Amino acid sequence: MALNNTTQRVLVAIAAIPIILAACYFGNLFFFFFILAIALAAYYEFYSFASNKNSRVNIWLGELLITALLINEYTQLIDYQSLIIIIVVLISLAELFRNNGSAIINIGSTLLGVFYIGIFSSSIIGIREFYSESGRYYYGGYLIISIIITIWVCDSAAFYAGTAFGKHKLFPRVSPKKSWEGAIFGFIFSIISMIIIHGIFLSFIPLTEALIIGIIIGAIGQIGDLVESLFKRDAGVKDSSNIIPGHGGIFDRFDSLIFASPVILLILKYYGN
Repeated sequence: MALNNTTQRVLVAIAAIPIILAACYFGNLFFFFFILAIALAAYYEFYSFASNKNSRVNIWLGELLITALLINEYTQLIDYQSLIIIIVVLISLAELFRNNGSAIINIGSTLLGVFYIGIFSSSIIGIREFYSESGRYYYGGYLIISIIITIWVCDSAAFYAGTAFGKHKLFPRVSPKKSWEGAIFGFIFSIISMIIIHGIFLSFIPLTEALIIGIIIGAIGQIGDLVESLFKRDAGVKDSSNIIPGHGGIFDRFDSLIFASPVILLILKYYGN
């Protein structure tokens, strides 16, 4: 007997959540390869979006450059300005030899995917490694777990409140089912979630910082979901893929984390200084 969508979602969550939390807590290469797998899968899904729009993303070079971006975030070998210059030069140079459709569209979409998914995903590693030199490496684990839990809370609150109370469309051109009511509930519960979590195991950061992170997740995280929906609607697809039963694709599941992480990392660096 085939399982319904809700049952599939629950079973996948039960299996995946312990693995995700363990990767976040232990960090190091375990977490690095976890985020690398997410980034490479999300880029492949982005490639499928672009293909629907007759763009020939340089998939293999893009995957290689995303890997380089994440390795660089983990090792801090090269400054970002130099790395970005190298990326632009390599993608442009490779296009000279491809002769496959529009060079402008191909370079533009390849760069968008590499920068959007590569740089933003590397920020997730930056958050996990933020306390690596403080002698409190596990702080980064607590923080990234808190962020992921808050994103789950935000998504759940937005979905259930939108289903129950949603009357005013948030952005119908991009995502017809999302409502202002759902978005507001998601925003509020993101802040509440971070306040509660701060009292449990985030006392090493100021409460104001935890509140700001909650606001970022509630606002920027939901914008990230809308941006990914914009990509999907433009490409004419419902889900980024069907790799996760009941959940869609990797990009679908981690769009908020990918989009919010660079802003959160900037806040950490601001407070850290």
